[in-house]
Order: sequence, then structure tokens, then C-alpha cells
Amino acid sequence: MPSLRLPTVGRGLESFEMSPPSPFPARANGDFPRIVYAAAHVVADPLAGADPLAHQPVDWDRTLAFRHRLWDLGFRIAEAMDTAQRGMGLDWAGAQELIARSLKEAKARPGADLACGAGTDHLNPLAARSLDDVVAAYEEQVGFVEKHGGRVVMMASRALARIARGPDDYAFVYDRILSQAREPVILHWLGEMFDAELRGYWGASDFEAAMSGVLDLIARHEARIDGIKISLLDADKEIAMRRRLPAGVRMYSGDDFNYAELIAGDGVRHSHGLLGIFDPIAPAAAAALIRLGAGDRAGYEAILASTVPLSRKIFEAPTQYYKAGVVFLAWLNGFQDHFILLGAMQSARAIQHYGEVFRLADRAGLIENPELACRRMKALLATYGVEG
Repeated sequence: MPSLRLPTVGRGLESFEMSPPSPFPARANGDFPRIVYAAAHVVADPLAGADPLAHQPVDWDRTLAFRHRLWDLGFRIAEAMDTAQRGMGLDWAGAQELIARSLKEAKARPGADLACGAGTDHLNPLAARSLDDVVAAYEEQVGFVEKHGGRVVMMASRALARIARGPDDYAFVYDRILSQAREPVILHWLGEMFDAELRGYWGASDFEAAMSGVLDLIARHEARIDGIKISLLDADKEIAMRRRLPAGVRMYSGDDFNYAELIAGDGVRHSHGLLGIFDPIAPAAAAALIRLGAGDRAGYEAILASTVPLSRKIFEAPTQYYKAGVVFLAWLNGFQDHFILLGAMQSARAIQHYGEVFRLADRAGLIENPELACRRMKALLATYGVEG
């Protein structure tokens, strides 16, 4: 197998011999026992000639092809979410095109499933003057998704987080939007580790108080809520809330650190999944979920055990830059021919970070073509003055 030298902490280099190609199939060969959404990334077009720090177009062919890969593996797709750099390179105009194109692809493919993020990111938080402004922004985006025949993931709002004065303001906005929804929506509780502007969301800094307000909201609109995704990177908090959800409302884990145990469940309750990490680990996650569906929990845990260190590395603080690791692995595996993110976000992580992601992905069996990955990693290292 190919080998190379990878950077280590402290300016060092160490030899690394790669493992055999990924053992996981590229298509699902069984059913999943959980509803699982993969939040998919977008592929930038680095040859468009645009300012990468201002506006960089999307490579639509590669972006949509990757969604078909996820459908092949049995996943549903959560579209235009933070993994797609929503609000961090992908603006509302770009999100609209992404949503429309992806829904068209899904409708043309039997069995493809898609839910789309709707938020308020076209409303500058500093320009929001009232709760009605936030409601109008949500109505525009929810309306766009529904007009194109999509189902909604109701994303957290930076504008609401800025102007809300307490839980009642959140209740006012969410009551208005949920009362109009055509189909049950998925609520999205994104923690401040992913977006610092969402600190104190739901009108409380204390988790128990915030959770109580969300549960009251869910109780008022149970028929209009499919489930809630919480991304707090705290298994105990997710479990605590999961226990208190109505029977007809699903918990979608957004915990990219503890997803394996949360989705497996405790024998009484379990979480479903809506995760960014399922983009880069999709083949392993699919194989594991099929094992779980066959009653082989040990096999499920064995496969996912090696993906957890990789996920923790990709999502390490500053967590919002995890998209760089996701796109890095897509490039290594040949799903795109460059390693450029919207807004040049690839520069947000150090070369040591990428070196460790490379090691962990290899050990997790997620490198599909070791020779290609090795060549590409060496090319990246060379741009840092490192002879791999």
C-alpha cells in the first residue's frame, strides 16, 4: 500500500502507511432501522473567476452527483443546511437554487427523500426591527420550499436570537410559522458551538428552561411537527429531551460526537439522525445501520467505533469549521477534483488537522482509492512546503 509522511504536532513529520481500500459497498444492500438524514455539502466552482471571499459559484454537476451517492447508500438528505455552508458562504439566493435543483433531482429518482432548510438568513440580524420581520423572513423561505414541493427543516434564526427578549418572543414566532405549515416540519436546535450568534436560543441560557419552552411549543403543535434535531454535542441533554417528547414526535440526533450510542438507543427509546458527519462517513454508517436493522448491535458498534474519533476531529473547536474536513474527504475520495470551499474556508484548518483527519479516515476504512488519496495528500502537503 502507498505511504507518505504526515505532519504532527510540534512541526514534526512521521511516516504513515495506508490501509487497503474501503471495504464498504457504494450502494445499500439492506434497510435502515432508523430515519437518517445526511446533511450534504456543496462543491465550489474554483474556475468561475469570482472573488472567493465574496461570492463563489457552486459546481452544480458535482454537487448534485454527491447527493445521488448519498441516496445510493440509503440516506435521506437534509438540504441547504449548515453542512452546505448555509450562512457561511452559501447565501439565500444560492440556497434557493440548491433547494430547487435538489428537489427536481429527488422527484426524478424513485425513493429519494429530501428535506430542506428554511430560516431567516436573507434578513440581516442588524436590520430586524420586530418579531414580525422575523416571521416574514421565515414565511418567505418556508413558502419557497413548499412551493417547490419540499418538506421543511425550520432552522434557527440569528435575527430572532438577536431581538428576542425571552421565551414568549420565540413562542410568538414559532407559533405563527408552525400554524401555517402544510406538512409536519423538523425543528432545528443548533447550539452555540456551531454558531456563536445562537447563544441563549429559545430565550434561556439554562438548558432545562430552554428545553421546557421547546416542549411546550411541541405540545401546542404536535400534529405539525415531525421531530426535532438538537445539535448540542451533549448526549445527556439529548436523552433527557428524548424521554419527554410526545410519542408521535421524533428525536433527530445532531450530535456528531455521540451519534452511535444515541441512534442505537437504550432498548426503550432511540434517536433518528440528521447529521453532517454522515456526509463523509456515509459508506460506513450505511453498513452499520444495516447491521443494526438485522439485530446485530455488536456489528453496528464495531463499524461506527472507528468513525467516532474521525468525527470528533472533524468537529473539534472551532466547530463551525467542520465543513473543511467534510470537503477534504470528498476530495481525497475523488468526488470532486479540487479542495476549495465556498468562501475559501479550507484555510480555516491547519495542515496538522488535515493530516490527522487523513490518518483517522484511513483507519476507519473510509479511503476508497488509497493511491489517489495519497497523491492528493502529497499535493496538498507540497503547498505547505512539506515533502510528503
